[in-house]
Amino acid sequence: MTATTAHPLLDRARRLAADLLIPEAERVDREGVPASHIEAVKRSGLLGAGAPVAYGGSGAPPDVVRRIAEILAGACCATWFVQTQHHTPVQTLVESELPVRERLLGPLSRGELLSGVAYAHLRSYPRIPVRVRREGAGWRFDGTVPWYTGWGLNDVMLLAGVTDADEALFAFAEARDQPGLRASEPMRLAALTAARTVSLELTGLWLPEESVALRMPYERWAPGDRARTLNAGPAVFGVAEAALSLLDAATAAPITARLADVRRRAYALADDPAPLERVAERLAVRAEAYEVLRTATTAAVVAGGGRSMALTSRAQRLAREALFLLVQGQTAESKAAHLRALAGA
Repeated sequence: MTATTAHPLLDRARRLAADLLIPEAERVDREGVPASHIEAVKRSGLLGAGAPVAYGGSGAPPDVVRRIAEILAGACCATWFVQTQHHTPVQTLVESELPVRERLLGPLSRGELLSGVAYAHLRSYPRIPVRVRREGAGWRFDGTVPWYTGWGLNDVMLLAGVTDADEALFAFAEARDQPGLRASEPMRLAALTAARTVSLELTGLWLPEESVALRMPYERWAPGDRARTLNAGPAVFGVAEAALSLLDAATAAPITARLADVRRRAYALADDPAPLERVAERLAVRAEAYEVLRTATTAAVVAGGGRSMALTSRAQRLAREALFLLVQGQTAESKAAHLRALAGA
């Protein structure tokens, strides 16, 4: 057996999906991800899947980490989306040499704390939605974070902004209203309203130097972030697979074959040691993965007929989640490539 099928974390992910996430998914879609779901994810050990063993994580290989994401996204995309934010702070701390690593990497790796992220706005550069300035023995954050997921569920957040020296600076803060930080009401969205997404207003939020996890020139940080946006993500394959499970075998077979092929090529590219090469190919495969996702979820809605229009229908929930995945992690570069693919250019 391969690591992807035999790893014990996959057994935990499948049990969590079958026993909790799938049976509750439509209710969660309407009412929101409950704290009890997050506690179950914490207990499962999945938050530390790729984290270092020395800090209480499992150190699982990338194929296992991706398969866990597929399982969770296909079971309940909102719960997956809340917990997937956590893995960026963990990886940031793994690569950090600053004191905050020793304070937080263990609790995050062991699932004692859940972290969110507030950094996608950095992709707006040279526009700077969040400005960071030195103030005393720490840093002052001012501006607006347009999207922050998991409000009320996360314990901490990894918050980013740009300094006057054009550095990307990332620091940890408690994920709660506090002086200098105020959250909006949760957004009502066409999909994943359940994930509790808000905007954050920063009016002089002060964080001490010891909360800083990363500080580097923006031009050094940006290429690594770009690499993360070029490939199709595991959630696309997980939601497509869940939709295909709603079809009869004859209808599902050709779509399943297409899904397996594009998944294989996408992950081969993700594992390529030169993440910023073959860019056109990466974006083309990403767009192709979205097309298979659209086909799979549309087929599930068609197969369900009029029942698919009910909010209790799994097919319509998966179709709306597919719409969300079309724009999740989107950049100007990936958007342009996707639109060209849709136009047949």
